[in-house]
Parts: sequence; structure tokens; C-alpha cells
Amino acid sequence: MINVRHYGEEPFQVAVIHGGPGAPGSVAAIARELSKNYGVLEPIQTKTSLEGQVLELYDVLKAFGDLPITLIGHSWGAWLAYIITARYPSLTNKLILVGSGPFEEKYVKSLKENRLSRLSSEEKKEFQFIVDELNSPETEEKDKKITRLGELASKTGSLLEFGKQIKCPVVAIHGDYDPHPAEGIRTPLKNVIEDFRFCLFKKCGHSPWKELYAKNRF
Repeated sequence: MINVRHYGEEPFQVAVIHGGPGAPGSVAAIARELSKNYGVLEPIQTKTSLEGQVLELYDVLKAFGDLPITLIGHSWGAWLAYIITARYPSLTNKLILVGSGPFEEKYVKSLKENRLSRLSSEEKKEFQFIVDELNSPETEEKDKKITRLGELASKTGSLLEFGKQIKCPVVAIHGDYDPHPAEGIRTPLKNVIEDFRFCLFKKCGHSPWKELYAKNRF
């Protein structure tokens, strides 16, 4: 069964890709707003591997999209949209990355530091406790999402290579208070994608459409 939500009327010219992994419905507000002017797809990720999610998204776009389509990916969904655009260039006419993860491994350390810096001392202790529990050999069954995150994070170093295959325009939208470091997106991608534009939103975190100072501009 293909899992996809439809907003607005055909033709479906836009698809919004949720984050997570495992955050279905997190971009529904974007889809509803865009559906005032466009037919919009919201594919729901069900596969537990990177390759599975790429092929699942490909099937949804081929079956329901008015190709080539505009892809809007948030967080992990930005990476997924980026990868499928590189692998199947004919599917996409524009790629929009919202709150993307970094595209080079050297920026991953900044991501963790940014997150921890915004926690209180008690929250930091709780964060570390949860990490220790997940890493404990006594924990027999860990959350699938954690496993998948580890798998995907390990691929960060090769993500940049995909950019060389992307021919359509790419826009990255990022909040200046997003724990994902802005330079981890802007600097790497401007060197590999010919038609690339970076938009930094002030007073904005990870999800611009929810932000008091950024949502109207977004």
C-alpha cells in the first residue's frame, strides 16, 4: 500500500517531505497552506532503511505527482528529497530544503553542542541519562528511530557527492536559531550546486512555519 496524503486539487505539483525519521504529519501545515494554490502530496515514510525510503518516495511521486515536481523537505526529509533529486533528476524541477541537517561531517559536532547549549543543567542531565540508557547493553530492544538515525548520520560524509548530480534550482531555508548549523548547509552546497540560494531567517528555530517572527515570511 502506498502511503500518501493529498491536499487540494490535481495536478499535484508539490510534495512536502516530513522529518524524523518517523515524524509523519509534521509538515501537514505546510501542505494545507500550499494547497490553497497548488495540488500537494504529503508522502508518509514507512520503510526502515534509507534505500527503502528513497524507493518508497520514488513510487509515490511517479504514481501521483505531476512531474517534474517541486520537492520541499524538512529536517531529515530535506536530506531524503536531496538524495532522490540527485538520483532521479527528471523527477524534480525545484528543491527546497527547510531546516536541513549538515552536509559535511565536521559540522555534526556543532549540532550536538548547539542542542546542549540550549538546555538547562537539569535537562542536560536528563539528556545524558537517556543517551546512556540507549547505549546500555542491558537495553534489549532500542527504538527503531534511534537505530535509523545512527545509520543515516553515518552517511553524512557522502551526502555532498549527491549534490553534483542535481541540476534543478535549490533553495535552502534555515533559522538562525536552528541547532543544525547554518554553515553546514550553506558552505558545502554552494560549492557543488550551480543554482543554489540560501535564505537565513532571523529569530527562527528548526520549523519556520511555527515561528512567531518567521512564519509569515516563510
